Amino acid sequence: MGVTGPPGPVMDRDEVDRALARLGAEHEAIETSLLALQDHAGRRLLEGAELTGLTKERWESADASITLLWAYFDAYTDALRSAREIRSRRRWSSREDLVELTELLRGEAVTVAGSATATANAPTLQGGSSKLSEQFTLVTLVERMNELYASSLDIVVAADAVWSALPARIDLLSAELQRTRRLAHSVGVRPGEHPAGDDLERITRTLTSLREQVISDPLAFWQRAQGSSAPGGGRPDTTAYDREARALEDVPREIDAVLTVRQDAEARLVKLRDVLSRADRTLAEARTARGEVLAKIAATEVPVVSGPPTALQEQLATAAEYRRHAQWHRLSPLLESLEQKAEDELLRARESLTAVTAPLAVRAELRGRLDAYKAKVARHGLAEDPFLIERYDAARRMLWSAPCDLRVAEQAVLRYQHAAAELLGPPRVPQQSGPEDRRGESTS
Repeated sequence: MGVTGPPGPVMDRDEVDRALARLGAEHEAIETSLLALQDHAGRRLLEGAELTGLTKERWESADASITLLWAYFDAYTDALRSAREIRSRRRWSSREDLVELTELLRGEAVTVAGSATATANAPTLQGGSSKLSEQFTLVTLVERMNELYASSLDIVVAADAVWSALPARIDLLSAELQRTRRLAHSVGVRPGEHPAGDDLERITRTLTSLREQVISDPLAFWQRAQGSSAPGGGRPDTTAYDREARALEDVPREIDAVLTVRQDAEARLVKLRDVLSRADRTLAEARTARGEVLAKIAATEVPVVSGPPTALQEQLATAAEYRRHAQWHRLSPLLESLEQKAEDELLRARESLTAVTAPLAVRAELRGRLDAYKAKVARHGLAEDPFLIERYDAARRMLWSAPCDLRVAEQAVLRYQHAAAELLGPPRVPQQSGPEDRRGESTS
């Protein structure tokens, strides 16, 4: 290598020795880092994996950067060896030696073949050159190696962190998924038959696909820490994994609901039969009462009483069939629906009975009112009054005869009330109401 003049003042022996000592320490540190990178588990996995997507693209660049790193390091090693050889020629280096050492230690005296730099596709190397060779100072070369090392290590550490975290967690979740699937199948929760069974199938497919993606493209699941420039600054992105883990947590609750149905299905079926039986009896009572009303009450609109719904009995029979065949996943929603419908049916039957018997209740109220006024008149010593006796007998004949015309009977009761009020004096009795005494004789 020809000497064209040192870059700046010629270094003295002490400066040379200090520079060589510093460069030697840097050489040792760089060599240690490169060997650690070479042996890094993440790098070995990247070399042997069938990569896809972002990881494939970035690893191709990083792999070329690592190759270039070693080329730079070899050039750095050769330059350092040459400088040490020159310094070791004499104990007291001549001026010519110092000039040569100054050029080697401070000048652009390190040559790297262009074929080596051309292999580097790292985005950090904006000046990747296709020249036959490039010239570097030792300081510039160290800076370039540090830059390449940081970018390569960042990819290796990120991929290794994802591979260390996510596949193991996915495998644990998959094991839990398999246990849940076996339990679900044992109680009849299967795909196509129960929503929870469909969820288990979807989670299984998603976890299988997620694991494949994590293995082939780990960097797609890496979330870089904001503001961090250190290699590997960030954490694995577990968003997709967390979503499936939460979905799996919901499935056991569905299975527990089915198991609960299995445990108390018979008791619930017995209660359902009882509720529907009470509804049927109430409807039968309403139909009987309707016949009585039609026979005893004249000129009254009496609602028709419908029969028991056969659909509920059919569904109840279906529920019993599901229980016999241990189809708990089908029995659970059917029982919930039937329980609500049965309560509604009992309420409807009671309302029907109330509507049908309303005329009898009106007649009973009129009878009670008539007898209450008779007792009041008796307390005032007017029980033998001929006019009141006539009015009382007229009203009583109407109320205790069949069929009873409620409108005419009510008017007769009101006439008796008014007559009694006239004799008893103020306060006057309201025109349309009387004492709320509900006593009366038994229906005829």
